[in-house]
Amino acid sequence: MPSQSRKHRGYRSQKVLAMYLAENGFPFAESTGAGRSGSDITGCVGIDWEVKARTGFNPSSAIAQLKERAKNGILGLVCLRLNGQGEQKVKDWVVVLRLEDTVKLLREAGYGDKK
Repeated sequence: MPSQSRKHRGYRSQKVLAMYLAENGFPFAESTGAGRSGSDITGCVGIDWEVKARTGFNPSSAIAQLKERAKNGILGLVCLRLNGQGEQKVKDWVVVLRLEDTVKLLREAGYGDKK
């Protein structure tokens, strides 16, 4: 079970990410805070943001969660705040997404061969 300080770090990480998103094109991004199931950040229509700020990240579990959300047409993203990355380094936090979703996004952005 995570310590209280680790839980608070996770909740604070959600808030920091929401503020970053709000300042960078997602003005309605908002942290859900504690005790709510579903996306950790709301206000980004069609996107499920999961924030992980812990050492014991389980990629298989995260990908399964993203795959489940994809069934409903929602783009699932896991944002990782790695150890040693303070709030000032939010732009360097890592985002994980499924390969299928990555290829789709790249194609929609104009990358790859034209069909």
